[in-house]
Amino acid sequence: MHVKSDTQVLVSRVIPVEPFDLVIFGGTGDLAQRKILPALYRRFRAGQIPQGARVIGAARAVMDHVGWCQFVSDALDEYLGQDEQEARAGFLAMLEYVTLDALGDEGWADLAGRLGAGRVRAFYFSVAPRLFAPLAERLHRFGMATAECRLVVEKPFGRDLASARSLNHDLAQHFDEGQIYRIDHYLGKETVQNLMAIRFGNMLFEPLWNSQYVDHIQITVAETVGVEGRGEYYDRAGAMRDMVQNHLMQLLCLIAMEPPAKFEPDAVRDEKLKVIRALDPVLAKDVVRGQYRAAGARPSYTEHVGNAGSDTESFVALRARISNWRWAGTPFYLRTGKRLQARASEIAVVFKETPHSIFGPEAGRHRNVLSIRLQPNEGIDLGVTIKEPGPGGMRLVDVPLDMTFAQALGADGHAVADAYERLIMDVIRGNQTLFMRGDEVEAAWAWTDPIIAQWEQAEHRVEEYDTGSAGPEGAHALIARDGRAWREIRA
Repeated sequence: MHVKSDTQVLVSRVIPVEPFDLVIFGGTGDLAQRKILPALYRRFRAGQIPQGARVIGAARAVMDHVGWCQFVSDALDEYLGQDEQEARAGFLAMLEYVTLDALGDEGWADLAGRLGAGRVRAFYFSVAPRLFAPLAERLHRFGMATAECRLVVEKPFGRDLASARSLNHDLAQHFDEGQIYRIDHYLGKETVQNLMAIRFGNMLFEPLWNSQYVDHIQITVAETVGVEGRGEYYDRAGAMRDMVQNHLMQLLCLIAMEPPAKFEPDAVRDEKLKVIRALDPVLAKDVVRGQYRAAGARPSYTEHVGNAGSDTESFVALRARISNWRWAGTPFYLRTGKRLQARASEIAVVFKETPHSIFGPEAGRHRNVLSIRLQPNEGIDLGVTIKEPGPGGMRLVDVPLDMTFAQALGADGHAVADAYERLIMDVIRGNQTLFMRGDEVEAAWAWTDPIIAQWEQAEHRVEEYDTGSAGPEGAHALIARDGRAWREIRA
């Protein structure tokens, strides 16, 4: 059963922004190639970025303008494919490049001289966190920190509460909180924003969005890839720091928060912060850690990171509880991992059974489930119980009312924007709604740190699991103790 409109075609409305200067520190890096530059090009193709805007790459690599344009063009070919040369030429005409030393003074005066007056200046820190403070200090010292200046900082924003506080302090020395955009690309996904629209734009769901009607909520972010290429970083971070503290925490906040008074940055972020502060401490028995085994020619986690004795987790499952009036007694089950059976991200709101079934025990047990799919096929479906067609009694079956965005919003592959496209444009417009505030980041670390400390103090060893599975057996036991089961991980 599909939601389909024959009378209305939903199209995205493109609102152009004013000309701006965007400086990408780490402009020759992997993130710039894979995400930032393709996102900017797609927005240019959509007509949202005007010709007067400029994209300035800044990195240690010695490169001239022609070399930078070729680098960008190659990145677009690899991640978007070849397209019309006229459109490509228009985008390349916006590009400039500066060779720059993040820890010295080389190139900074050159960069300052290239920036236009009276326009938005956005500085994207696509670099290691240890460079955030030096970059911020030099932007201030060389006179580039104007009132219309904005900083975009990528995760990881610290590795614990102390380091997050230190980073916040360092950035606050030179920039106001309203100028700092801590990016989490999950918040830019169309479905994540639709989660707020579903909750706060429909009378159908909000009266049911509480412990009286919701049995439990599952949040799953599963990947089929291992940690190849990121081994050194990942073995220091693990799934808890890399995924739970930021991505899953943000999803938890959006699903659990109270309605904000207005859809404005601080109003939304105030409500998210209340959720984090209402989280109960997580006991050791309510967390399972896993690490993937080798599978044929595919190496194990320890082989990928080059550390045979590593106790770092590539999988985490945990049960969280929120102590407030709305959610008291409703468990939230979170899990994330590498090398699982499918690449899928889903939030599932599992409603309680009807208090009494008039159809008798032979009809079976049935629950409504609202499933929000974040990737790979963004969409929403609501599981409802109906009579199975045919004679022979009242047999009940669960079927989905499905809205897959690619179908509902048209066949145009550009209809649903990539998360980075939306987030970068929000930076230019000065909209912080989908970005984390400093106190929000610190509150998330304050909840996460004790969990990690328990592992380090109590010999909380990781449990191995098979590549292509749904994770370690302990994760299934965790939810089974409550008489529940994980939903199948499927693309």
